[in-house]
Amino acid sequence: MMEATDGEEQMRDADHLLAPPNGGMNELLNVGQEDNMQGQMEEFLGPQAEYNEEEEERKYYRRKRLGVIKNVVAASVGAMIVYSVYMGLLQMQLILHYDMTYREVKYSNLGLEDIDRKMLMGINVTPIIGLLYTPVLIRFLGTKWMMFLASGIYALFVSTNYWERYYTLVPSAIAIGVAIVPLWASLGSYITRMAQQYYEYVNYKEEHVQEQKKLPKGVCHNYIIIFHSVFNIIFHLSFVFAEFPMRLVLHGYLRDDDTHILCNVKACGAVVSGVIPGFNTTVLTNLPRSMLLIQVESVLMGFAFLSMIIFLVLCGAAYRPTEEIDLRSIGWGNIFQLPFKHLRDYRLRLLCPFFIYSGFEVLFAITGFSLTYGVCILGLKNLWLLIVVYGLSCSVFSSLSLCILRLPRWLCLVSGAAVHFVLLVTLLAFSLQRKDNENYTWYLGPLLVITVLWGLGTALNKTGVSTLLGMLYAEEKERLDFVYTIYHWWQAIAIFIVYLWSNLPMRAKLSILLATLLVACYCYWVMERRLANDVRPRLPRIPRPRHKVKGYRYLEDDNSDESDSERSEEDEEKEEDEEHVVEEMGAEDREEGGQDRGAQGADSPRARRRGAEGHRGKWEDAGVKDGEREDHEGW
Repeated sequence: MMEATDGEEQMRDADHLLAPPNGGMNELLNVGQEDNMQGQMEEFLGPQAEYNEEEEERKYYRRKRLGVIKNVVAASVGAMIVYSVYMGLLQMQLILHYDMTYREVKYSNLGLEDIDRKMLMGINVTPIIGLLYTPVLIRFLGTKWMMFLASGIYALFVSTNYWERYYTLVPSAIAIGVAIVPLWASLGSYITRMAQQYYEYVNYKEEHVQEQKKLPKGVCHNYIIIFHSVFNIIFHLSFVFAEFPMRLVLHGYLRDDDTHILCNVKACGAVVSGVIPGFNTTVLTNLPRSMLLIQVESVLMGFAFLSMIIFLVLCGAAYRPTEEIDLRSIGWGNIFQLPFKHLRDYRLRLLCPFFIYSGFEVLFAITGFSLTYGVCILGLKNLWLLIVVYGLSCSVFSSLSLCILRLPRWLCLVSGAAVHFVLLVTLLAFSLQRKDNENYTWYLGPLLVITVLWGLGTALNKTGVSTLLGMLYAEEKERLDFVYTIYHWWQAIAIFIVYLWSNLPMRAKLSILLATLLVACYCYWVMERRLANDVRPRLPRIPRPRHKVKGYRYLEDDNSDESDSERSEEDEEKEEDEEHVVEEMGAEDREEGGQDRGAQGADSPRARRRGAEGHRGKWEDAGVKDGEREDHEGW
């Protein structure tokens, strides 16, 4: 047995001695493969000889800058398409509904004329309350989504014209009135924000850009001027494209004989009261086919959807996601109040007359001058020509605002005001008594000259005001939506006033325009003088964001009523914050239950004393219970 056992052990030892060559070979192979894989990984993950980090960073920010330019052009084209569709459809609709034969034959006793009055009332009156909800909508939806939603409301207005009834046209007109101020406030703040982003992408190596600090004063003014000029150059083409339905479709159905349309018109120009007294109620030779009107509305509907797609797909976000969260985290009550509080700023108060005049002069050019002077003298068939020339003039001369890059910024607004001042005085003196069988076509040249010059003043005025606001608040990106809301709200007030004064004498309208222009120029001079004297504006304080996250909150109680120059003492703020921390943490502990209320974690001595006094009784009760427990164990 011993010998057998020794033999088995010798055989196992022999097997053990024979095994290592194959095992050793495998281990060597594994080690070689691991070294090879490690070398490949180091070669793959290590620094590449042809990789240039600085060059890649430069290419990245170049793509970002191109994206910003794409956003500006897309927003401009989208707004231009929206207003081309809206104004073109509204003009064609009002002309058709004005014709008595069209109303009686197609709609009988429906009362289209009354519907049109209420529809215009909804468009012009509703924006008055825009200041109440515009900042809340923009902060809740975001700038890009507000533009998309507003373009959708304009598309809704187009769709209701397929079935022209009171319950379709009037609600959609009210919806447009609701969307006007948010749309324009979003567009203004979006273009200015794009200028700020472009500066950040150009100067991405600067320390204040990398740390996302407040921009130095005046660094992005050039980009604001350029971007607002590009926007106005593109947008004012909407007046041109809006006349396509009128010229291509409706023009052939209008009466060629102006003596029929204007047979009862006795005077034109400054002596007129109302729009065109005595204008004939039949302006169509024959009625357009219903299918033709449906096709036109379908084309306009397609372009309205195209504008929605442009805003949705091609326009990027105006703010980073974290910035948007911060913007809406200051509290909805503060967001509602801040537009009113920004009126403390003397810059906005002194620019309000210019805001009002900006609304006056555009609507006067489209409705007052083009009808009371243009149509009254030349006839309805030349209306499209006056509007097209006005739109082209506005678009071309908007490029003149680029002169602010080299010249003082006041030159743009003052030049536009000077041009309009001369034209208003001229129109006050111009009147015409119509006579039968007299040719008035030679008035076409002078009226076109006045139209071109009025477009020049409009371009300088509109581009100058929007650019000036962007330059004044270029470093305050959290205030842009409030500032542009105030601007376009005052414009809406002006549009409402123009709607109310439709029956006033023309000289009264021109006098109101002239007085508003003079007051606006004086207030602007006062504002520039105060800025030159370095008078500090009173800005409302923007509360810090309050992010409600479980277990942690920003609890600083910032008061937006307080100006930057009127801040309270820091010690009192800290003391209030510490008390607020104690109350909040105590409420959370009561909700969770079962936790020790004595450990609140407050740092203030007052909180410690309050906690010690509040919990002394509990500790004494706990000591009594411990003593009873020891006695019980002793028993």
